[in-house]
Order: sequence, then C-alpha cells, then structure tokens
Amino acid sequence: MSTEKSFVKGSAAPGPVPDDKIRLYSMRFCPFAQRTRLVLAAKGIKHETMNINLKDKPEWFLKKNPLGLVPTLENPSGEVVYESPITCEYLEEVYPEKKLLPPSPFGKAQQKMMLEHFSKVVPYFYKIPMGRKNGEDVSALEGELKEKFAKLNEDLVNKKTGFFGGDSITLIDYMMWPWFERLELMELKHCLGGTPELKKWTERMSEDTAVKACMHSAETYKAFYKSYQEGKPDYDYGL
Repeated sequence: MSTEKSFVKGSAAPGPVPDDKIRLYSMRFCPFAQRTRLVLAAKGIKHETMNINLKDKPEWFLKKNPLGLVPTLENPSGEVVYESPITCEYLEEVYPEKKLLPPSPFGKAQQKMMLEHFSKVVPYFYKIPMGRKNGEDVSALEGELKEKFAKLNEDLVNKKTGFFGGDSITLIDYMMWPWFERLELMELKHCLGGTPELKKWTERMSEDTAVKACMHSAETYKAFYKSYQEGKPDYDYGL
C-alpha cells in the first residue's frame, strides 16, 4: 500500500505493517522526515512510506501520533515512534547491521551534543527567507548564520576529517544534511563563503548514495516551496 501521493482527512486507514518491513509516515519535502529517510536508505532497511497531507491530516494518523508530525515510524507490532532524532536512533538500535553511530558512549554523546548545537542553526533557514519575503533587512541574521557556519567549518578543520563524526558518514551528517541540501533553494548559499571545509563536506555529502536516493530536483523543490510560501502547499507536486 506504499504510495507517493499523500493521505488526507477521510482517507481509509492502512492495514497492519507487513512482518518484514517498517512503515514510515512522511512528507516528501519535509527536512525532518528526510533525516529518517536518509537513515532507512543508508542502512538498506526494507520499508514502506506513506506520505501525509500535513494541512489536512487523516484522523487515523492523529490516533497514531497525537502531535500529527512526521517522521513517524510504525513496526509490525503496531508500536509507534516519532520525532526525527528518536526515529533515527530507534532504527540504529533495531537494525544494527550497518552502524551509523560510534560504539563508545562518549562518541554517541558527542553526536548528541553536535545535534544540539545544530538545532540552534535550523531556525535561520526559516527566519531569513521569511524576513526577506516580508521585505525586512536580513543582513544581521545572515551574519549570524555565517558565524554558525564558520564554527562548523572550524570543527571540521580541528578534527581533520571529511565528515563530522570521522572519515566516513555517520548519523550526525545525515541529521544535518537536509538543510544544506536546501541552501540554494533558500538563497543562502552565499553564507558558505569563507568556509572551505564545510563547502567540501557538502560536496562529499551530495555524492553519497543515500543522499542521492532521497533528493529532489531543484525545480521540484522550488515549485513546492513556492506553493508552501503561498499558504497552499502542494504535497503531491510532480506526481
């Protein structure tokens, strides 16, 4: 019953999750849900995806997750897990074959601390485009974002590694990536000026198989984002 088209209020509730799969309730353009999609792809987990119309949510979805947010996971036992960092850690524990987190407790704690730092960066990706749309001067906000990017760049310089958790991609890279994928869309690419290592990181990330599998074309992103800004998000754009 996996379909790209989004389920709306009044849509029939799906049946149980097949025994050999896990189900992801998602939205095609949501960066938070993309975190979970990246982990599912990177770990090669058999899953089905059901997209939710976030403006007109099905009643049965709100019963599974009263917050009505994506990503939400459901396993064959009917157990439901939501919130993007929690879903990703859950997948890491339940499907340990390909590890995305370091083995040591300190290594895991470091990734959580990095994620906490990055959570302070995410709001700029919304504040700046919204301010611009309202005709406000966003130069101070852009300056702050450049500072945050400079710190991330410094982190890579100090670690002398290609990625934030070492020489290969780990969970923290996937947790941060969805917003960098949208830099051009949000007209924030110039904020990467003066951060050569961070820029190289974005180039390395864009070559990753899981990243490529979860990516939309710039044209598709632009069309959805335009509809979103107009208050009429077209969740099924291009289908």
